[in-house]
Amino acid sequence: MITMRIKDMFFDRATVIRAVDGTKRKVLSKAGAFIRTAARTSIRKRKASAPAGKPPHSHEGSLRRLILFGYDRAADSVVVGPVGFKKSVAPNVLEYGGETVVLSRRGGRLTSRKVKVAPRPYMAPALEKERPKLPLLWRNSIRKGA
Repeated sequence: MITMRIKDMFFDRATVIRAVDGTKRKVLSKAGAFIRTAARTSIRKRKASAPAGKPPHSHEGSLRRLILFGYDRAADSVVVGPVGFKKSVAPNVLEYGGETVVLSRRGGRLTSRKVKVAPRPYMAPALEKERPKLPLLWRNSIRKGA
């Protein structure tokens, strides 16, 4: 027969909440970094356009450079995606497809035309690629005495 007694159990709620919040922020930030890296590496540098359904090709590099991540304290989540495209819907059109206006020079004149773009997803596949690894980030995330 085994007898067990617990005496003077003390639970410091604020310390536990602080430890969990810090760990959660760290794990979510790692997840964001992994997804960002997967999205960036899926975009290859090529001169031609990518085939529909595949990640877009990078012609000059701004899409790859501007895929960032950040921890959103208010929503208690991590946000990953392209930023810094003022008045441009290009990243959204590439991911989901749609219509956009393309500017080009013809004989010294700047012309614009509407074009339909087939989806070339890069963020959703990056998330799906990294999804199986995400639960492993929580393993051993809270250590005794933290």
